[in-house]
Amino acid sequence: MMKKELAHIRKQFKLDHHMLEVFNILNVYIMKESNEIYHCERQSFSLVDREKQELYMANFKKLLTGELDQKMFELKFQEDAETPSQVLLHQGLVTGNPEEWQDLMLLLVDKMLADTKYERDTVITFVHGQYFKPTKLRNEEAEVSEKDEMFANPFILCSVNSTEQQRKTLMFDYVEREFKYNVFVDPIIKLNSPEQGFFYPSVTDNYSDMNRVLYCTGKANEPNWHFIEQVLNAEKTVTAQEERVIFEEIVKEVAGDQLDASTIAHVYEEIHRVIETNEEEEPPKLDYKDVERMLSVSGVENVTLEKVERAFQTVVDNKNYELKASSVLPKFTSKSIKIDTKVATISVSPQDLKYVKQVNYQGKRCILIEVDEDAVIEGFTLSTETL
Repeated sequence: MMKKELAHIRKQFKLDHHMLEVFNILNVYIMKESNEIYHCERQSFSLVDREKQELYMANFKKLLTGELDQKMFELKFQEDAETPSQVLLHQGLVTGNPEEWQDLMLLLVDKMLADTKYERDTVITFVHGQYFKPTKLRNEEAEVSEKDEMFANPFILCSVNSTEQQRKTLMFDYVEREFKYNVFVDPIIKLNSPEQGFFYPSVTDNYSDMNRVLYCTGKANEPNWHFIEQVLNAEKTVTAQEERVIFEEIVKEVAGDQLDASTIAHVYEEIHRVIETNEEEEPPKLDYKDVERMLSVSGVENVTLEKVERAFQTVVDNKNYELKASSVLPKFTSKSIKIDTKVATISVSPQDLKYVKQVNYQGKRCILIEVDEDAVIEGFTLSTETL
């Protein structure tokens, strides 16, 4: 799945959008004490109150918001699962019977309850619908506009949301003209912060990919592996955070663990250039040959292809492993790099890292940052000292 494909799907999730249809919605309430279904309710989405529809749409959009490989993971299904969820999802996708669709989704809920203890009451929401995507015209001279020819893409979306108890409040009664202590016993469903969920099927080259599912987690780089493997029956993947650690370990194997900021900045600039100049549909990946070239042009000494190949074999036990370029590069234009010291934490962007140096001044290590304007602290402009 490409970033632009995910963005196209996400922007459809708003009321009255002409390129989205939601057929049915199923809500399942799980009690934490018994870890069982307390209540189950299926409705035609068109019959749901409009105010509720808006809350659900905001929840679905929030679920599908985040960076790929950090909060969103495109996963392949396991080939040897005993009761494959892929079959349940595909059957639910193609059935035109709402009751059969509900029964299939409840089988997925049973898998969510197995070997899992929920800390709070939880609501699992499923929706069945379809979104549309314009196709490219075969005849460029045709009078029919691009929007008149569409691909219909059926989907199933699942959002898992915990609940919380409402706070005790002091209220003022306008009629009785008195202050009242009020306790609400009904729990609040936290639709604004879904814990996890999925979107099936995923999309490859603008086509629905029945062999992949898009898993969504509420916390970046913290996917629920039990949910992925036991509920979705999907294969584990590597998060962007883990891939960045792999890249760092490979570089340390080749160049050692001490590099100046300028060299690190050049490496990041090379990765950024690869991403920006990529003309393929798939996001660019880096093999040991790419890493060797980047380290060499960035000024790292004594780099050889054999040494980098050996580093890949040492770190990931696979010399042919490919790193996603977007995963190993911190956000290039934002202050995504933290320089932690005992005195202060400094945030810089990868493109500005070249202006940072660690120097020895009067026998003490110091961080030197080149700036082109006066530094201001709490409204005071720092005076410039000549060393």
